[in-house]
Amino acid sequence: MNANLEELVKEINAVNLAWKEASEMGDCLNRISQSLSQLKARLQVRLLRQYAPDCVYLQLDTDNQDTQGEELYGLILRQPTNPYWNAAHLPVRVARNVLSEQELQQFIQH
Repeated sequence: MNANLEELVKEINAVNLAWKEASEMGDCLNRISQSLSQLKARLQVRLLRQYAPDCVYLQLDTDNQDTQGEELYGLILRQPTNPYWNAAHLPVRVARNVLSEQELQQFIQH
């Protein structure tokens, strides 16, 4: 399960797309949507822990919020990997719950 950077970014973006699709389908897929959201966050944390800050970093996305108005971090790639320049959004609340303060300081670029 030791995916390289490009594979991990592709996987995160694929899970993100599936999560968005499931979210739009309503209550019948609510549990699947929640599971995909949690999987995406776990993959993003793995990406950060393996490749930040040299290849990827967190940046507060001041232009976007999730559907509940929650602040989001973008996982920005220092070198785009075709066709991606990021690894989706991670809610600030989730980042604070799963990453240590030291990790946040190391991963965030202002």
